[in-house]
Order: sequence, then C-alpha cells, then structure tokens
Amino acid sequence: MTDLRYPIGKPQYKQDLTDSDRAALIAEFAIAPAELSAAVTTLSNEQLDTAYRPKGWTVRQVCHHLPDSHSNGYIRAKLALTEENPVIKPYMEDRWADLDDSKLPISIALSHYTAVQARWHALWETIRGEQWQRCYIHPEYDQKFSMDYLLQLYSWHGQHHLAQINALKSRQGWK
Repeated sequence: MTDLRYPIGKPQYKQDLTDSDRAALIAEFAIAPAELSAAVTTLSNEQLDTAYRPKGWTVRQVCHHLPDSHSNGYIRAKLALTEENPVIKPYMEDRWADLDDSKLPISIALSHYTAVQARWHALWETIRGEQWQRCYIHPEYDQKFSMDYLLQLYSWHGQHHLAQINALKSRQGWK
C-alpha cells in the first residue's frame, strides 16, 4: 500500500545536476500552480475541508501551505544568492497551517501560490554557473543547502502535495 503521506515517494537528490536536469526541474516547478488549480477549483467547501489522510491536513490547508512554504523557500533562495552562507529562519509549518488564514477561500491560496511561483521561476531562469552552488545554512540541521538542492526540493514539493490531493480525490471518487 502506498504511504498516504508520500504518494510519489520522498524526495531524491542528485549531487551533480546538469543544465538539462535543471531545465526539466524548472519546467516542472513552473506548471505546479496550474496543476493545483485544476485539481481543486471544482471541489466543494466540504471537500476542501477534508483531510487528505487520517490526522493530516485538509485540502484547503495544503493549498495554503504551498504558498507559505514556497514564499519561505523563495526568500531562502534570495538570501543564498545575495549573502555569504546566510543562516535562515525556520518556521513551524504545522502551526502555520492551523492559523485562521489557512481557512480563507481557496482562490486566495491559488493566487498567492501562482504569484510566488512566477517570481521564483523568473529567478530560477537567471541563475548560472557557480550560483547553483550558493548555499544557506539551516540551523535545525546545522547544514548547508545549495540552490541545486532547493530547486530539487521545491520542484518535488509542489508535485508531492498535488499527488496527495489527487490520491484523495481518487479514493473518494471525486471528479
């Protein structure tokens, strides 16, 4: 049986990305908001407020989590590109998902996700050469993470949450 938390599996990271690898990841990253919108815009409020798995977030919370997470990731990318190994500020995503703004209409989450992805996509498109090895430090792990890592993580992240929603729709027989 598939793990409902990771319907596409946990992220896999390549150490030495080629320009072709990066281009494919950037393309996948760019279409994520449209794919999410197509998956959720026909759902009712009751469906949006259904957890994608037992003890998991609702579809609505997942949709609001994506722009929250990607906004943080985008800022981390900008910090890594403009500072020397900056230490980033972690955030408690589970607590963010419980805040009342995660109960707002889905259109707000989709607009925010589309906007942050568009800005971040434009940034990805400008990164060249050794900039891909620029890093930030995550204090929870006391480890450096590169732009190559960040691209792989967030390309996976959008597809990961989309798969959670689509798996729920399939199990429930929702169109």
